[in-house]
Amino acid sequence: MSNDEITLTAGEAEVTVTPAGGGRVSGLRVDGVQLLRQGERYGCFPMVPWCGRTREGRFLNGGVEHRLPLNAPPHAIHGTARDGAWSVARVTADEAVITHDLTDPWPYTGRVTQAVALAPGSLTLTMSVETYDSSFPAQIGWHPWFNRTLNGTDADLAFDAAWQEERGDDHLPTGHRVDPKSGPWDDCFGMPDGVDVTLTWPGLLELKVTSPEKWVVVYDEQQEAVCVEPQTGPPNGLNTLPRLVTPLEPLEATTTWSWRRL
Repeated sequence: MSNDEITLTAGEAEVTVTPAGGGRVSGLRVDGVQLLRQGERYGCFPMVPWCGRTREGRFLNGGVEHRLPLNAPPHAIHGTARDGAWSVARVTADEAVITHDLTDPWPYTGRVTQAVALAPGSLTLTMSVETYDSSFPAQIGWHPWFNRTLNGTDADLAFDAAWQEERGDDHLPTGHRVDPKSGPWDDCFGMPDGVDVTLTWPGLLELKVTSPEKWVVVYDEQQEAVCVEPQTGPPNGLNTLPRLVTPLEPLEATTTWSWRRL
């Protein structure tokens, strides 16, 4: 099976998965309309083993400090898996399962598995991180770039968050929670009942991004796209809200995009 590109179909939906391009979902067409921004940096890429920025590329595992490359100086951003190749484990007409082995510059061994499951009206992404060796903190998230404009119509963005993480001048949460503010955003929001964000292109399509996770980053500072990023913790979460991957307990997360024509 080719690692270059996989095409899944279900009803009027078509998804393209690119294992060799960082394990990303590189395209989603609904009734022939491309919902994801195109380009090798875009589509929807996995954020793993951390999400967003890690302060100065440093994190602790117990008393051991690790340093990551500063790919968004002065911080490390969005994990390592989006920069590596993934292997194909299984493909059917409407589902693909791909894997990625963690390696340098991440200091621990582990395996990431991502399942991409397409249905006629939804796409479900499921990811896990497991280790058979040392335990380590990790995060899982997704970074989709939804096209802001479809067929000449701009998207409306709607969500109801319990709080917004106050953002410091360094783009990282300060640790204070504030009432949600109006956009544009490059901000993390808390949704204790699960992520639930709606994009609506009036007269064309409604798309809902949901996840059992309680954190979502919304980024809409670029004219071309709107990003809605469910994740297992806030930016800099390796330091502030670590989720431990152990030989007995992997870290798992899922998100579903569901749509309907208007």
